[in-house]
Amino acid sequence: MERWRRVISTYRTAPDEALPVVLSQSGTHGPVISALNQTARDRGISAGDRVVDAQAIHPDLHVEPADLRGDELLMDRLVHWSRRWCPWTALDGAAGLVLDVTGSVHLFGGAEALLRDICQRFAMQGLSARVAMTPTRGAGRALSRFGPAVSQCGPDDVSAALAPLPVSALGLSPDTARLLHRLGLKTIGDLAQVPRVSMMRRFANLAAADNPLILLDQALGRVAEPLNAPPDPQHFMARARLAEPVMDPTPYMAALSEDLCRALAQAEQGARQLRLTIYRIDGESVSVSRATARASRDPAHLVRLFDDQLSNVDPGFGFDLITLEATRAEPLARVQSELDGKRNADADLAGLLDRLTARLGKERVSWPVSEQTHKPERVAGRVAALEHPPGEVVSLPRERPVRLLHPAEEVQVIYAVPEGPPSQFRWRRVLYKTARFAGPERIAPEWWRDRPGTRLRDYYKVEVAHGGRFWLYREGLDGDQRGGPPRWFLHGLFA
Repeated sequence: MERWRRVISTYRTAPDEALPVVLSQSGTHGPVISALNQTARDRGISAGDRVVDAQAIHPDLHVEPADLRGDELLMDRLVHWSRRWCPWTALDGAAGLVLDVTGSVHLFGGAEALLRDICQRFAMQGLSARVAMTPTRGAGRALSRFGPAVSQCGPDDVSAALAPLPVSALGLSPDTARLLHRLGLKTIGDLAQVPRVSMMRRFANLAAADNPLILLDQALGRVAEPLNAPPDPQHFMARARLAEPVMDPTPYMAALSEDLCRALAQAEQGARQLRLTIYRIDGESVSVSRATARASRDPAHLVRLFDDQLSNVDPGFGFDLITLEATRAEPLARVQSELDGKRNADADLAGLLDRLTARLGKERVSWPVSEQTHKPERVAGRVAALEHPPGEVVSLPRERPVRLLHPAEEVQVIYAVPEGPPSQFRWRRVLYKTARFAGPERIAPEWWRDRPGTRLRDYYKVEVAHGGRFWLYREGLDGDQRGGPPRWFLHGLFA
């Protein structure tokens, strides 16, 4: 919710905090609430409730769509950002972080100072944090979510600290937590007092991640719960530190590109996105970004991507530091060159796309693609060539005209029989008589994107007396109660 409010405030006024505000996501039976502000919580609304049910009780409820992908990206960045306190950090659920600060606490002046610094650092990012320092990962998960905003306990105090917390604090699924409530086990303390033999017999078929006794043992330190910390992302950058300010970065580009490609080759990676940054002596910096159609570590090719942009860089009074970094890299194995001396056509095409996009812009270099859809006018489209490979083109299952009219042009038709093919039609003031036909091919409306009341189409391939072949369709049927009488349109021309 805090990330959403910070993002939305950059382009429009955020809703008042006095109003109940919720973020919704798709659910099995309609939109459900994924996040909510404190006002909504005070009214009894909870995450997981259906939006329509909450709106029925609270007509002033303000609903906004949730950006789940943005939340995931933020949490991934926070995992690595949190390594300022310790080297081992990982995600803990959708909105939690776990830090193994063993051996790092004394560097920050003790446990209390470390917890205080964590809260302050998150507050500087516009995020509130509930933190707990415990001997086990499970205890920290429970106390940070259901205990005080800032808490800590030692190895001898874990059982007492967890006892008053609800059983859901162990990370159980809603079904398992509901079953324990029906059995009268509402707190972790209640669960710990039950004989283990009978409980293991009842929950023996549950997975370890949802078994209440296994989770309890992990929280109390009886069973190890190792931390699987993701590795630090590789960062590829080449720098040129200059003895005195210069005005033109061009003479240094070749050496920077070679240094960067050498580092990429050692890691068997290739650059997909590049950023050139010059640091001026007045403290300002200027950046130029470029992208490639496929992973590359060809120094000459990467230099050519910046040819037309370096002249537009304002050097100010000069700059003394230049960096070239690969902001996005992909695996690129080392391969042997062709022994027959032939050029790699795929590499030549990718290089051409890179240079054209760098010169003309991403939106101006595109190619056609096909979309899986019923409507013929929606099948063909164009996308940026740099972002979509040609392999995304979908072959059409049926014969289609070589030329589609957009929009389709209405024609006057004389029927042979009701709801049958046309015997003759007039298009652009010329009368055509049908010699033979094929069809109909019925295309129904796409209910998930067409407006209500959209009529179906019956397509006919029509060959006229002089040999021309046309693609016509009748829009609607007699008595379909979706408008007046059916209308005929010419949609395409066959070769």
